[in-house]
Order: sequence, then structure tokens, then C-alpha cells
Amino acid sequence: MANYKYIVPPALGKYKVSRVQILPKNIQENWRGLLILSIIIIPVASIGLLGSSLLSSLFPAYVALAEQAHSMHHAQNTINKESAGEEQLGDFSINRTITGLDNAKKSEIIDTIPDGTTLQIEAKPVAKSINGTVIRMYGYNGQIPGPMIKVRQGSSIFVNFTNNLDVETAVHWHGLRVENRNDGVPGITQAPVQPGESFLYKLNFPDEGIYWYHSHSREDMQVELGLYGNILVQPKSEDHYYNPVNREVALFLDDIRISDNGDIDTFNKDHDRFSLMGRFGNIMLLNGETDYQFNVREGEVVRFLLTDSANTRMFNFSIDDHKMKLVGGDGGKYEKESFVDSVIFSPAERYIVEVLFDRAGTFKLLHTIPGKTYILGVVNVIPETTEQGGAGKGQDFSSFYYNILKTNEGLTAQHALLFKKYLFAKPDYQLDLTVEMEGMNHEDMNHEAGVATNDVMVMPMMKDMDMTMMKGMDMDTEEKKLKSPEPVEWDEEEGSADAKMNSLSTDMNTRWILKDNATGKENKDINYQMKVGEFKKIRLFNDPNSPHPMQHPIHIHGLHFLVLSQDGRPNDNLVWKDVVLVPRGSTIDILLAADNPGKWAMHCHILEHAMHMLTVLTIEDKKL
Repeated sequence: MANYKYIVPPALGKYKVSRVQILPKNIQENWRGLLILSIIIIPVASIGLLGSSLLSSLFPAYVALAEQAHSMHHAQNTINKESAGEEQLGDFSINRTITGLDNAKKSEIIDTIPDGTTLQIEAKPVAKSINGTVIRMYGYNGQIPGPMIKVRQGSSIFVNFTNNLDVETAVHWHGLRVENRNDGVPGITQAPVQPGESFLYKLNFPDEGIYWYHSHSREDMQVELGLYGNILVQPKSEDHYYNPVNREVALFLDDIRISDNGDIDTFNKDHDRFSLMGRFGNIMLLNGETDYQFNVREGEVVRFLLTDSANTRMFNFSIDDHKMKLVGGDGGKYEKESFVDSVIFSPAERYIVEVLFDRAGTFKLLHTIPGKTYILGVVNVIPETTEQGGAGKGQDFSSFYYNILKTNEGLTAQHALLFKKYLFAKPDYQLDLTVEMEGMNHEDMNHEAGVATNDVMVMPMMKDMDMTMMKGMDMDTEEKKLKSPEPVEWDEEEGSADAKMNSLSTDMNTRWILKDNATGKENKDINYQMKVGEFKKIRLFNDPNSPHPMQHPIHIHGLHFLVLSQDGRPNDNLVWKDVVLVPRGSTIDILLAADNPGKWAMHCHILEHAMHMLTVLTIEDKKL
């Protein structure tokens, strides 16, 4: 267990950053231009020679200059100048050197943080070996995954976050019903944390369950590079909330896209790449490792806390020759426990399973999709008594595992009232999930053979093609997809038409859309408003006739919901969630509890879709 020094927290309600400026840094750095404008504007205004109409026309120029200075400053911070020790990656010049970096550490447990204390978390670059090549990545407190934060339900803590990266960032506390200003979303709840600056978050933990924290600034890059970690909120009750187990193991299922040179595949300085299908990795990771393994003793019961932290990849997780007991999801326990052979989950979803290892041996942790099985890691089950006279397993909990499948009566009764009232009710809102594709020239193709056209590299086959030809080229693929029995895209087949289209897509030519069915408004133009205490039924329809129909994991910040039904089939085992997978062609009805005031993001959690495929739900702080 890691040793952490807790510091006295600030007074409740007070928030600060480490550096306070009277003027933003970009304005300070452009003081000459602003001074000239001030010399012109202030005397003119004071002597009354010009009316307010002229001032109002001059002042926007002042603002525009400040905005231009900010843009230049942002670009300078985000894109390092090419110099010794730096390497250009496509159109995104980021520092790729590992000189002087600490090696990434494995995730440590911070257990259990007392109520009201302050935890220090920093984002920093680290050196990490991926498939035998040491590359530059990011880590929270130098760890990949970041520290596992364990807290007690009902407590509150502070996190003093410091950005020691060379790019701006922010931390989103995924699934937690925090106060809105602590949600960690630049542009909605806070400004991004600039390099060298700090931000103080206050975290409340009203709900038990397994949650996670991750970057919410250029997530496509920063999460891919390692900025994620778990939060386990332990229930208030001292009684066994789930079942007694010998140990808990948190597992992040992930992938990473590595180029032929052994380094991370390229990013674009201004735009997301792989915007069509998302950024599939070509190397699987389990807790950030390509060769993850751990030991348990024969006869032990292990509780696994599973999180999908991949940019776009879904997982079908199983353990070789073992059944799993499914006991919990995003926001706590299920109504009814059940035995399952595998767990299918999408980016940002979490599941809690318990497994009895009743015989010695080595067993694979697997991800199985149609036509292919990936080995993610292994668990070594050590015989109860070893030849060296090692101690046997701990307390025997096997009877709980084999003989008891609990029904959580309290949850069932609570859910039943809501379920009965809203299952067949008319939806309050319907969102259709679709996409617009406006051309596929790609600004980031320097890693492939191409034809240069000014600053844009285009694939040879793309040169002089218009969108009509593009659609024709991909028509066969899309027709096959519509006839396919698989409602999700499990993988990206190298060399396929889909893979080529995906590599050419950016958020400039591919715009994923949440569309309000009643008004036709899209994404941020949608303005759903609710009052604290209301329940709203939202229907999510994934249009199978869109230009590229595929699955979408829809996440709602700061709020929880129940999945009522899928394609008209009632859900017979409810759990509070904050992410729901909407397969291609499916209709999902959810019941949202609008119990946390503020402006909350709702978006697809395929990280390359999230920039556009996002709207904001406003919960008014007026109790009914």
C-alpha cells in the first residue's frame, strides 16, 4: 500500500488554482498591442469625442486581438517547436523523448481515504515499455493506470490536481454525482488546466460502486497515453454488500495503437483522427501491460472490478474454464446476481464479477470476438499447499459462491415502482444517433504513401475523387454491414475498406450526431431542461440507415439512470448506470433521475466521437 501525506483541506466551498493572474497570460504576453489600443480607446472615451457606437465597434477589435493572442499562445503550448529532443508525429508535434523521465509505475492503492482530506494528484509524462519498446506516455502520479482511490460512501475529499504535462488537461470524475463545478469538463464546468497550473476538485461520494477518473481534454490522445484510474466507493454498511471474497482485483481493459517504428501512432494537432469508427489499438493492454498476470491460491474467491478504458474497442471478457458471478455494474449492485460465461461491455462501462478458482493451474484472461480470441493476461492459481510449505488459502468462501445467488430485495422494490410507472409511458425525449460524412481528405496521412497537395496528404486512390465516388467505394461494405448478424464493430480488420475509410476520417469530414427527433436540433443546439427531482424517459434510437451505422456507448455526466428496455424487451435485472451501449439499429429506453443540479454533458464515449456527438442537459435547482 502506498503512503500518502494528507494535508489540511481548505474551507468548504473555496476553490483555487496555484497561480492567480489579474490578466490571462496571453494578454500579458501581448501587452504592446493591448497598450496601443488602450491609449487610443481610453482618452477618446474620456473626452467624449467619440460616441458609444464607435467604442462598441473598436472594443471588439480589442477582444479579437486578445482571442488571437490566446490562440497563438495555445498553439505554442500544445505544439512544441521542433528542436533537439523533440520528434514530429504527423501533424501533431509533441515531445516524444524519454530522456530524464521516470519509468511508469504500476497502480497503487490509496486505502481508505478519511472524510475531508486532500489528495495530491499530478499528471506527468512517464517512460513505459510497450511490446519491448520504451515510449513516452502520461500517468497520474507516475502510474499507469493511476492510483486506485478507495473511499467510503457518504464521504467527501479534495483532490489538488497539478498539470505537469506540456499540454492543457482536466480530470473528469466519471460516474460520480459530484457538484457540477467539479465535473472536470472544459467549456462546460471549468477552464482547462494549463501546464504548470493546479485545480482543486471537491469530490462527493453519495453512491457505492466502481467509478473511474480520466482526462477530459483531447481525450483521444490523453486517455490513449495513460491518463485513467479507478475509484472504488465502498458501501456505508459494514455488512457484506456483495459477497465475502478473499481479494479484489481491479482490471482496466484497453488497447493502444502502435506504429511500425514502435512508437504511438500519430495524432493530429487540431483534429481527432479515426473519427469514423474510433481509434482501434493493435496491441491489447490489461492494467497497462501487454503481459499482465497475477497469482491467487486454490480455493480463493476473487472479486474483479472491470473497466473498459479503450478509445473505441468493446470487450467480451471471460476467464478460461471458469464461470463468473455477475453482481454489479456502473453504479452498484444488480437486483439479482447471475452466473455468466462472459461479460460484454463498451468503452467507459464497468462491471463487477466474482470468480471461484477451485483448482490449481494457469488460466487465460480472454477477449473473444467472432473469428478471433485475444489473450489479455493470465491468472496463476497456486495449489493450496505447496512443496515449500507455503501457507494455504485464507477463509473459505466457496459455499457463498456456489450456493447463493442473492436477490437484493430493497433495490427490487425501489426499482419496481419506477419500472411499472415508466416502462410503457411515452418518452419525454427521443434522440436519434446518426452521422454526416462530407469528404474524406485527411490531414494526417504522412505515415502512408500519398500525394502531396499543399499541406494535405491524400491517399493515391483519393486524389480527384468526389464524395459520390467515395460513397460508391464503400457501398458494398455498408450493405454487408446491414445484413451482418453482428450489431457492433468488434475490431478493425487491417487492409479492409472500413479500415481505410477510418484512417482517412477526421472530425472535419465526419460528424457524429445526436438529433432530437421532435425538433431536428442537433448536438449542442439541443437544450433539454429538467427540474431537480424529476424523472425523464429518454429514447435512444441508433439509425441503421445512416451512412455508417455502428454502436455507441452513451454516457451522461453527473446523473444516473436505469435501462428500461431494449428493442421493446423489458429489462429484467436493473442496475443504476451512467453508460449504456446502443447497438446498431437498436432502440434503448432509459429512465434518467434528474437529481443533481447543473449543466451535464451527454455524449458518445467513443473518444473520437465525443467532440461532436455531445449535448448538455440542464437540471434546474428548483425542487418540485
